[in-house]
Amino acid sequence: MTARRSLRALFAAGIVFISTSACTAVSATVSVLDDSGNAVTLAAPAQRIVSLAPHATELLFAAGAGKQVVGVSEYSDFPAAAKQLSSVGGSGQLDIERIVSLKPDLIIAWGSGNNRRQIARLRKLGLTVFESEPRSFEAVADSLERLGALVGRNEGRIQAQQFRQQLQTLQQHYAGRSPVTVFYQIWSAPLMTLNDAHIVSQAIKLCGGVNVFGQLKPLVPTISREAVLTANPDMIIVSDQKGNSLERWRSFKRMQAVARGNLMTIDGGLMNRAGPRVIEATRTLCKQIDQARKRTTKNASETLKNPNQTSQSYPDKNNKGAT
Repeated sequence: MTARRSLRALFAAGIVFISTSACTAVSATVSVLDDSGNAVTLAAPAQRIVSLAPHATELLFAAGAGKQVVGVSEYSDFPAAAKQLSSVGGSGQLDIERIVSLKPDLIIAWGSGNNRRQIARLRKLGLTVFESEPRSFEAVADSLERLGALVGRNEGRIQAQQFRQQLQTLQQHYAGRSPVTVFYQIWSAPLMTLNDAHIVSQAIKLCGGVNVFGQLKPLVPTISREAVLTANPDMIIVSDQKGNSLERWRSFKRMQAVARGNLMTIDGGLMNRAGPRVIEATRTLCKQIDQARKRTTKNASETLKNPNQTSQSYPDKNNKGAT
């Protein structure tokens, strides 16, 4: 009965080690569930791995699989060792011939970021594909454990435990904070944000923030400038720091975020990637939201003292919101 319960627990965690017979010790064969719910089984720990997304590259290195990674996608720039590896193209347009030439026994694909037809082609070629799409803090920790299992190393479990401990500390510290409405910009032309299904929104919520476009259906909605003006958030956070993305908002002086000095930037390489460093980025994010909260509270107090002050709104008859 105890053995059966243990096996159920492994299935629940998405990790099952398969023994070669009922009488022998557990072999090196391992099977895990990927983020699409598919079973990924290896007869032995992976020795040659290709990563098709920057977040997957970071997860692999953190799980102790750095030496087994032989190829990475474009923009896999962390850790530094990843930049020295063979490039297999951009996440949306992969170099299939290059991938095959690296003779991988495991490929880590990006569920929503890679070309689905190309991933299907890799499978048809007989290559083993693990789809990675962590959209929550717990999914990041689970990914570390599962990838660690696929390479037969314990680092993934250790890193997952540390990640969960840091997460719990942040949750306890920022619990019960007053809400702050947030517009989170990931791109300026076209203007793009993230909805509540993305891990960034979970981070915003942990810090006591409210994503003003969180309820939109697309994971990465394209919105209009007028939609942001109408939402009139307490703060704006820009993760695309190219050009004058942040400066463009300063001309809208009646916006609450502008009037209160709540225009901030954050490193998108940390915050937008669902990798182990997202906990570090969340720590920074919470401090920024806390700063905006203090300014918002101060402004509210001043408004009570001066009831003739009224906030300005931005009606937009032609606003179509997200596309």
